[in-house]
Formats: sequence, C-alpha cells, structure tokens
Amino acid sequence: MKVALGVDVIRFPLTGIGRYAYELAKGLGQSEEVERLFFLSGRRLGRSFPSEPGVSPTTALSSLKRFVGRRFVEHRCVLDIYRSINDVLRVRALMNAEGAVYHGPNYYLPAYDGPSVATFHDLSVLDCPEFHPPERVAYMRSELPVALERADVLLTISEHARQAVLAYSGFSPERVLAVPLAASSEFKPRTAKECAEVLVRFGLGFGRYVLYAGTVEPRKNLGRLLDAYEILPARVKNHFPLVVAGYRGWCSDEVHVRLQQAQSEGWAFYLGFVSASDLPVLYSGARIFAFPSLYEGFGLPLLEAMASGVPVVCSDSTSLPEVGGGYPLMCAPDDVDQLSHLLVRAIEDEPWRERVIPSGIAHAGSFSWERTVTGTLKAYRAAMERK
Repeated sequence: MKVALGVDVIRFPLTGIGRYAYELAKGLGQSEEVERLFFLSGRRLGRSFPSEPGVSPTTALSSLKRFVGRRFVEHRCVLDIYRSINDVLRVRALMNAEGAVYHGPNYYLPAYDGPSVATFHDLSVLDCPEFHPPERVAYMRSELPVALERADVLLTISEHARQAVLAYSGFSPERVLAVPLAASSEFKPRTAKECAEVLVRFGLGFGRYVLYAGTVEPRKNLGRLLDAYEILPARVKNHFPLVVAGYRGWCSDEVHVRLQQAQSEGWAFYLGFVSASDLPVLYSGARIFAFPSLYEGFGLPLLEAMASGVPVVCSDSTSLPEVGGGYPLMCAPDDVDQLSHLLVRAIEDEPWRERVIPSGIAHAGSFSWERTVTGTLKAYRAAMERK
C-alpha cells in the first residue's frame, strides 16, 4: 500500500503525540507492507524521514494560531478563513500521493478523497474542558466533527479512549480501533554506576527520590501530589524528595509557587524540561514513580517507569488501570490520604517491591512500537476497504 502520514506534530525534542508520530514514521518506513511512504509537513508532501533539528518547519497556520493566542475568539473568523485556504493547499499536495491512505496522527484530517485515518488520543477537551486553555477547546470542538466527517477509520491509543470515541462518533465498532503505545528501548533498568553522571549533575542520589515526569498542567493533579507529600512522615519526606521533571504548562503558576516553597524546605525539586538522553536515566535512578493524573488517553510514563524497573503509584482514572496491568499501586485521584499512604508503602515495602519490579518490566515489555505499527496497518487496510 501507499501511505501519507501527517508529520507537523513531530518537533524535537520529542514529547507526547510527537513521539507517537515519529515512531509510526520510523516503523512504517521499515514495513514491507508499505510500498511508498509520504510525509505531509505543512502544505508540502515529501519522502524524507523526519529528523532533527526539526521535522517540520513551523507552518504558517501554527504561526497564526500562536499570534491569535488567547484572543482566539475575536480572531476566529480570520483563523477559519486561513484554515480553509490551508486545507485546499494540503489537498493539492496530497494529489501527488494519489491512492495513498492518509493518516492524521493528531485528530485532524484534510478534505482528502482517498482513504483517511485519524488518531483521537482522548476526548479530554470535551469531557474535561477545564483542563485545557479556552482557545484549544474552541479549536478542537470545531475540528473534531470535521475529522469525523472525513475519517473512514479512527484510531485510539487505549480501549478506554476507544469506548469514549465510539460513544462520541457514533461509528460502528469495526471503524474504531485501539492500538496502544510503547516505551522506547532507552527506558530500562540501570545500576547506580550507570546513572551516576546524570544524577550527580542534578544533585540526586540513586534510589533516593520519587519522580514525576510530564508537563505541569491541571490534569496532571500535581497539587494533590504535593498535598500528599506534605503529610508524609518526616523519615520519608526528608530522605526521598519529590522530583518534578517537565515543561511548565498552562495554568500552573500556583503549583510552581508551591514547588518553590517545597524546594526551599528541601523535600521537592523542579528540574524543568529534561533532555531525551537524561530522562531515561532519571527514571532508572528513582525509588518510585508517582503519577496521580486526573485524565489520560494512555499514560505512557507508567510504561516508561515499569520498563526502567521502577515501581509506580498512580491514580485509577481513565486509561491508567488498563495500561498499568495491575502492577502499580492505585487510588482515586482526589484521595490525598490514600495517595500519601501508597507512596510510603511503595518506598518502604521491600517484599512488594521485589515482586512488582520484575513483573512490571515484563508487562512493559509486552508493549512495542512494532505492535503499534501492526495495529495501525490494520486500520489502513480497513480504511481502504471502505473506499
């Protein structure tokens, strides 16, 4: 088959959906089933594999969206006009990939006549709009129905997300496929010696901290994680500080004020964004991984932690029980007392740790990007059958 993959979301350093699209691009390029692979970047169609320092130049549309920013609503008419023009130019570019399956890995689809597949990672903009900036909510609420009209098949990244998308789209079950993600091979157990250079640079001790990795934003529930940490016994809080690694996201000022106070008291550290080379080492050196998120389409950090040989404490919300496979310690995302209790147990319960670490490694290993590519190709075949 011929495939055209949208790659606007692939920007380095890779995070989230960008990582997903990058791994798909790499896997599809290695598949014997894909005769020709095209990449749609902005309004240009090419054959070159996305690579650093940037995949896709910033498109004019994304530049306009940044300019509009929080004044989205009053500039909505301008943005709508531009999107319409941009859509026409994308379709014109795709004429050079006639007969290809087009895959939009980040919800959106151009008005392409050929078979089309879109990945809906989650529906948090609809289910929990308070977790997103208003301009993102408005934009996606206008674009998701358009994608539904154009899609032959939808992909999700978990069964939880699939059930939500089925209910929202009204599609028949065979038109919505759940294809899970995977942790990359860089996430693996390491010895103290192997972690030493990175941990010394961050001022951390091997096995002497609790890690959270991800964007600092409302749906990640870091406020309650800080609440749970504040009530930890002194023997735990003082010897196993909380380390937060990730971009400073939307609506996170209050959390950062609390992190600064906690850092001054010696029981938390904010590292900001951590490079792709340092992050796997940071995982490997942690005593446990904490992830009390309120909403996830998948929850890849759980797999990354387990693959690194690090026990997990997380919430039992949305897709996390599915991804965790029964190995993390879980509680309701709003139960601060229970979260605090589970943090202590995960740190101090050696028999439990000895059981769960090898099981978690094996569970994480059952996910692979090869499996993701195989499931994605199944979606492409289903889309082709509908044309």
